Amino acid sequence: MSNSVTRFAHTAAGRLPDPIADRVLPGRRRAIAEGGTTRVRRAHARLFIGPVNSAGQGYAWARAAERLPGVAAADFMYRNPGDVFAFPADHAVPTAFFIASAPWQRAQRRAVAKRFSHVIIESGRHLFGSDGRLLDQIEYLGRAGLRVALLWHGSDIRLPSRHAATDSDSPFLAGRYPETDRLEEIAQRNHALIAESGLPVFVSTPDLLEYVRGATWLPVVVDVDRWADAATAPALERERPVVVHAPSNAGLKGSDLIAGTVRRLDAEGVIEYREVRGVAAEQMPEVYGTADIVLDQFALGIYGVAACEALAAGRVVVSHVADFTRQTVRERTALELPIVEARADRLESVLRSVVAERERYRAHAATGPDFVRTVHDGRRSARVLGAFLGATV
Repeated sequence: MSNSVTRFAHTAAGRLPDPIADRVLPGRRRAIAEGGTTRVRRAHARLFIGPVNSAGQGYAWARAAERLPGVAAADFMYRNPGDVFAFPADHAVPTAFFIASAPWQRAQRRAVAKRFSHVIIESGRHLFGSDGRLLDQIEYLGRAGLRVALLWHGSDIRLPSRHAATDSDSPFLAGRYPETDRLEEIAQRNHALIAESGLPVFVSTPDLLEYVRGATWLPVVVDVDRWADAATAPALERERPVVVHAPSNAGLKGSDLIAGTVRRLDAEGVIEYREVRGVAAEQMPEVYGTADIVLDQFALGIYGVAACEALAAGRVVVSHVADFTRQTVRERTALELPIVEARADRLESVLRSVVAERERYRAHAATGPDFVRTVHDGRRSARVLGAFLGATV
């Protein structure tokens, strides 16, 4: 049975009385049981995070929350077939099942209301199927006595129109990014959700504080030791440094802005350039660990999970990070963000400088693991979540 036919059958069966639906769609109850509902161990505060788990952060924040006394947590996500990144999750179901199975949606809704005390909703996505309004699901949780917050990762709340007006390298200028109008619509809708719901708001990267007034920065979390242990040698010891760029979303990372530069430098023998696509999350430590220089992004002016992972591996990270973000990090952590600044039009001169001044930049790269350990190892995130959960370290 094709995915679309299966989806239709589950949806139709979900509107029938259970005994009839079981006859119409054999195996229905087994599918619901196999999908399961999100569980959590007993604790004073029980946190549910979902349903996106972007870059594995829902799972990482759940583990950070569990550093707090009296707190248990679980993340939930729905996955598309062929999910190459395969980030870990406490509970995951196929996207088609999430959308189509009304009985599972009802079971999951009851389970979350009964088992959890706090909910963080990622990216303005529905938690229990996609029908109806998210506000209805939020109100249901509120009536059940749960405390609810919203969390945003980036393109779900960043307004392209505003970004284009403030950054000359914005991917949203002059129709460079084909999905600009769709992202504007999504962000506008999510800003309306914030206003209408009145819920507490978290953002995963500091640049988003410029877009959401009153939001709280919940730092992304990285397993520092895992990335540091993957480094096969200190950065910049090879005669021809290996430069890696992993454009998970090339249009938003500004990959097109730097392609000519890095390929020309590779052809000259200044660097060895490797572009990495579609690599599973579990293999990325090896990718970064064997690099000397990691190029993150050159369009949005931000830093996030990928940059933190490369910093933790002790690599020289080169990227465009806007002044607002650097200043925010400085003010809130008393640390300088150890990412080498380079807009796309200055990347060649910066890379030539890194290659020529190896001792200087090797020392710079060596500060990366300590920065990530201080800001992004989960302790700071736990403190932020503790204020929401009523728990302290």
